[in-house]
Amino acid sequence: QVQLVESGGGLVQAGGSLRLSCAASGRTFNTYAMGWFRQAPGKEREFVAAISWSGDATNYADSVKGRFTISRDTAKNTVYLQMNSLKPEETAVYYCVAGRHTMLVTTTANADYWGQGTQVTVSS
Repeated sequence: QVQLVESGGGLVQAGGSLRLSCAASGRTFNTYAMGWFRQAPGKEREFVAAISWSGDATNYADSVKGRFTISRDTAKNTVYLQMNSLKPEETAVYYCVAGRHTMLVTTTANADYWGQGTQVTVSS
């Protein structure tokens, strides 16, 4: 069982930056692939970024490549999402996910655990 708690969301102006954190409980954190999804009002949940259990592999949605960076600190059981050059259309609830039986969590079907989400609002 893994529990995920996100933090770091908030209000930022377009072009600004935020860093989201996801603290994971459980001794087996290092065996889980981790990722971030987001859901804007009236839209489906979408993949943002993923990182393998070892941290050696990452994957990003095309829309965030070059602006977002996912990383993990195994000593702190924490995953981060650094978001730069934010756009108003990226206003959404951002969710941290963990997947046990996949190298990268890029689809909701591969996510075994979800955090409660953190709101990110980008003003124009």
